[in-house]
Amino acid sequence: MKRYLVGLFFMFLAVGCQSAPPPEPATAESEAVVELEPAVTEFPTFQNPVIKRDFPDPGVILAGDTYFAYSTNAAGRNVPVASSADLITWDSLGDAMPALPSWAKLGGSFIWAPEVMEINGLYNLYFTARDEEADRQCIGVAVSDQPEGKFRDESDTPLICQVEEGGSIDASPFRDADGTLFLYWKNDGNCCNQPTYIYVQEMSEDGLALLGEPIRLVRNDRAWERHVIEAPTMLLQDGRYTLFFSANDYASPAYAVGYARCETAVGPCEDAAENPILSSVMDGPPLVVGPGHQTIIEDKDGELWIAYHVWQVTTSGTRGDARFMWLDRLIWEDGMPKIMGPTTEPQPIP
Repeated sequence: MKRYLVGLFFMFLAVGCQSAPPPEPATAESEAVVELEPAVTEFPTFQNPVIKRDFPDPGVILAGDTYFAYSTNAAGRNVPVASSADLITWDSLGDAMPALPSWAKLGGSFIWAPEVMEINGLYNLYFTARDEEADRQCIGVAVSDQPEGKFRDESDTPLICQVEEGGSIDASPFRDADGTLFLYWKNDGNCCNQPTYIYVQEMSEDGLALLGEPIRLVRNDRAWERHVIEAPTMLLQDGRYTLFFSANDYASPAYAVGYARCETAVGPCEDAAENPILSSVMDGPPLVVGPGHQTIIEDKDGELWIAYHVWQVTTSGTRGDARFMWLDRLIWEDGMPKIMGPTTEPQPIP
């Protein structure tokens, strides 16, 4: 955005120069003056998607000067991980968690929605896997001393496993202003014709254990959400707690992103009337199908971005099998979040 404003400044400067009065007749002294080059108005841009391979349910962090992104299992990897210096160009780093914990069922596509947080010099990866005993999706936590892994979960049981509510998925860590750690997730009730809720629970100082009891914040009780609400992301901005989430059928154009306003990190929360705030675009081309499972990242200049996945669209105009990672600006207007997307045209780089 800073490059964009600088470009505008030089554009206005160039217009001002054109309206100046005609110059005085040239003299020997004036002929020796070197003319200034024209003002530069171009600025670097990028265009979505930023990861054009299967990279669903992205989670993104900044560690030092490098961004790291993690995704649901793809290409034979449990937790694909990529790195970038600018949020735009990404290099694949392989599998961040090649070995599963003893409680997790092997085989299948069960490793979902990883998110990472640095805690006390280590990196905790919160992930979903299939619990062998319960045969439900449950949440675990793995640790590494490097953001790229290799992460290891040496527990014998999951961190969270709400078997009676269909299981537990989509864990997302959050650090409050006073340093208190919380974990958000959803029960997997849509697997079993049950309601789905976004839960929150306080964590220990190392982020490896839960304290107290889980609290329900929001549920799928709006028409646009239909049978599922999921993918929680809590953000504290200007003293306001905003809980972002995705809802509806993830495999369809109805999948979208909304938010709720919360009084504290543990609620109470109320859905925004203007939901959803990020939806499919079906009057293209280009088509944008099923944007969702968002994560929010603050870049090196302090600007907020929202990363999310969008379904691949084939040359024939049908939905493909891959979900690509997209990136758009997140701004605030009158105290409410506004996503500047989904953006299909070139936009200024971070």
